[in-house]
Amino acid sequence: MELRDEIEAVIRAWHLYEVRRGSTAVVDFDCYPSAEVPEPASSRLEVYREFLALRDRAAAAGATRLVARVNADIAYLRALLGERPPLADYVRATQGCSATGWADTYITACGDTARAALADIGIGWGPHTDKELREVEGPIAVEDAPDAIREAVTEHETAVRRVTGTDASFQLTIESTNIDSYWSYWLDGAGDRVRLRLNLQQATFTKVAARQFALHEVLGHGLQGASWHARCTFEDVPWVRLMSVHANQQVLLEGLAQAMPLFVTPDDQLLTTRVRLDHYTQLVRGELHLAWNSGATIDECAQQARERVPYWTDAQVSDFLTDRSVNPQLRTYLWAYPAGFDWFANLAVADHDTIQTVLRASYSEPLSPDDLANFWPSGPAIGGSNHQ
Repeated sequence: MELRDEIEAVIRAWHLYEVRRGSTAVVDFDCYPSAEVPEPASSRLEVYREFLALRDRAAAAGATRLVARVNADIAYLRALLGERPPLADYVRATQGCSATGWADTYITACGDTARAALADIGIGWGPHTDKELREVEGPIAVEDAPDAIREAVTEHETAVRRVTGTDASFQLTIESTNIDSYWSYWLDGAGDRVRLRLNLQQATFTKVAARQFALHEVLGHGLQGASWHARCTFEDVPWVRLMSVHANQQVLLEGLAQAMPLFVTPDDQLLTTRVRLDHYTQLVRGELHLAWNSGATIDECAQQARERVPYWTDAQVSDFLTDRSVNPQLRTYLWAYPAGFDWFANLAVADHDTIQTVLRASYSEPLSPDDLANFWPSGPAIGGSNHQ
């Protein structure tokens, strides 16, 4: 796999260049870590030119998976250098899916489903919905969150392994940070080493959230990455072994992680209620993502957000719009959340054989949106639902 290895070498050098200059990391999970520390790239232009040459070679060799990965790297590099392509083109090149969006009637119907689930546990819809839900979910102190997450991992690990078919091992570290960023928790890692970071400035902790964190970050992203690493240790795989959020495995990663409770803990009423609400609000974020990148005004977007989700604050809406427009990484990466979540939420009600096939394949290798669609041809279009 000489060409794959050359691509990985360029990605590693690019990653080190970005990290050393204080920019956003390029690699989030290294499925084939090396003890050797490469020389950092000298510039983004150097990396860009190297990727162009590598893409030509991959195309000539018919290595479609490598071409898709390098195309994602090139598109993201162009954005880092200041290019601002149309959102649909940028998302297609990076996440590998469309940015069509969902019908108003479909988003409204998902909202109705979420509101019905909330009503079943005695919570109404209004400016205090999220606060009331967190009270029902059982608030816990910040200092108790790591232990609660570890307990939830222990509780659900066997069930996740059963539905995904993985026996890969992993080592978990939980760290706390306090930064002004959109994320509440973030997982990265290398090999079988998994690190979960909790952003104390954004995260609020409940008993339900601990179960959600465990399924999403640790048994979702962490165990999935460790499973891919385990395969890489005994097989010379044909795909790039460095995961980056601007590349086309991210729809799979975020989609399955968010929907995981629907497959593993469908009888956990509080957790599935949170999932139904999150599914709806991610679709609304997707709606804002499209509107803001299509010329809608601030006032129009703010009004749309408040009408859809009355408990969102001005600060939250401000961050939603900023993250999805001016940040080159988040402009692509954040689309993976609604696109992936919607597909996997629908998969949860598909037939058993299809579910089993997709989940086991998902822990075997990083799948693109096209790969997912091939497993379930009758499913909704990823990134633009065919539901009306």
